[in-house]
Amino acid sequence: MLGGLRVLKDNEIIADIMSEHNALIGRGKLNHSYPHSWRSKAPLVFRTTPQWFISMTTNNLRDTSLKALSQTTFYPPQGQNRLTKMIEDRPDWCISRQRAWGVPLAIFVNKKTQEPLRDQEVIDRIVEAFKTDGADAWFEKPSSFFLGSKYNPDDYEAVTDIADVWFDSGSTHSFVLEERDDLFWPASLYLEGTDQHRGWFHSSLLESCGTRGRAPYDAVLTHGFVLDQQGRKMSKSLGNITAPQKVINEFGADILRLWVVGSDYYDDLRIGKEILIRHSDHYRRLRNTLRYLLGALNDFSENEKINFTEMPELEQWVLHRVSELSEKIKENTEKFNLHDIYLDIHNFCTIDLSAFYFDIRKDTLYCENPSSAERKSCRTVMDILFQSLTTWLAPIICFTAEEAWQSRYRDQENSVHLQTYFQAKKEWKNSQIGKKWSEIRELRSVVTSSIEEKRKEGLLGSSLQAKVLIEANEDSYNVLQDVNLPDIFICSDVQMDLNKNLSETKIRVKIDLASGGKCMRCWKVVPEVKDNIELCNRCKRVLELN
Repeated sequence: MLGGLRVLKDNEIIADIMSEHNALIGRGKLNHSYPHSWRSKAPLVFRTTPQWFISMTTNNLRDTSLKALSQTTFYPPQGQNRLTKMIEDRPDWCISRQRAWGVPLAIFVNKKTQEPLRDQEVIDRIVEAFKTDGADAWFEKPSSFFLGSKYNPDDYEAVTDIADVWFDSGSTHSFVLEERDDLFWPASLYLEGTDQHRGWFHSSLLESCGTRGRAPYDAVLTHGFVLDQQGRKMSKSLGNITAPQKVINEFGADILRLWVVGSDYYDDLRIGKEILIRHSDHYRRLRNTLRYLLGALNDFSENEKINFTEMPELEQWVLHRVSELSEKIKENTEKFNLHDIYLDIHNFCTIDLSAFYFDIRKDTLYCENPSSAERKSCRTVMDILFQSLTTWLAPIICFTAEEAWQSRYRDQENSVHLQTYFQAKKEWKNSQIGKKWSEIRELRSVVTSSIEEKRKEGLLGSSLQAKVLIEANEDSYNVLQDVNLPDIFICSDVQMDLNKNLSETKIRVKIDLASGGKCMRCWKVVPEVKDNIELCNRCKRVLELN
């Protein structure tokens, strides 16, 4: 009666038949959402057919899986709750599909009892045939080949359904990790997009827990999807696809790599020209740091190195920061916090080095006697900075790190990518020095802001023309009294007095012009430079020695 009718177009005929038989309770039209094929965009037709399932309860698969999840580490942590909820609520796993191509289920069903055949000898023959001839053996060989003389082929039906592809992918831990001598089971980490909580992570967990009693992984990492600059999904129809090769051609491979670590991959990642330009600017800061170190280390030799205990406190502070950063990078690497690694290195280069240490030590590098302990200490620290930064950056901006390494070690046949992780020495870690120099930097920012105000007013052309007058409370006075303040403030003279009446206000700053003339070599304004004398005493001494 209904043969040849269209499922979605002939509903009225079915309704009429039901009405004639008094089987229709009600009739009307509703507006509602209806599933459509993502390929053809046509409405889906639901069809009920017999399928094969893996029970979540018969052999405690659900409980085993939930226990395994509680013993698995997730990055980010909320991934654990998401997958746990899916396992708690999911129905039995339908593993059969009716397709022309795929991995067959390889099951024999008794035609009378409809029970699957459970015989290890038959299973062993199927396994051997698959090993020898591939999965197509199931479709190509007669049933008698697998059943042997023990069973009558006429009594059994060979199931032609194939396995769900997620069952295939969920088995990779077995046929990849367990089959290869250079790999280990379980995997230390599974990583994929957030959609794989419902996919690969999910099927791998069920398959492994059902056959081996535990998860096939120790940890799971999930990342977001790549979206365009406006946060839209990329598609050909929108014309908003950013091709990696195009980015590499325009910006370079290291910018693309920097974009990856510079993005918080726990969320969806946005990419576009403006975003890449911003990362290019960050890249230049890292590159300029390496360039500065290369220039400062020209002709540096092992004989120039100074022991840590003999270094000025400023250099000891830099190595303390290297020690802190080394620990943080190692910790964040183990937790896959790539974004934090990038931020820590970037901030170290731009804030601690370029805006502070390098700025202060320019005078030492350019004007001090090359054989002085202060200059040797500075260059020793810069050698350590080069070694640490290139090895830390090598996994991120691999081409730039290698370029810097080869620029310094041209005559050596090695690579930065063959170096081990840079380990800071224990003696470098000093929380007291770290705290002291944090306070010095805070006070320095007050002084440099005051100098900048005078520059804007036209009193100064350069900070080296300044004389800084400081009134400090007792705590700040004690912090600053043994520090070379003209070097720290990059000025020519500093006068500091103790003012015990200051409490909340740590220091008061006044800026005057320094007395004397400008040294033509170091540009400091000092009393001894006047009339026909063009050099300060320090610069005279350095030139006489060299």
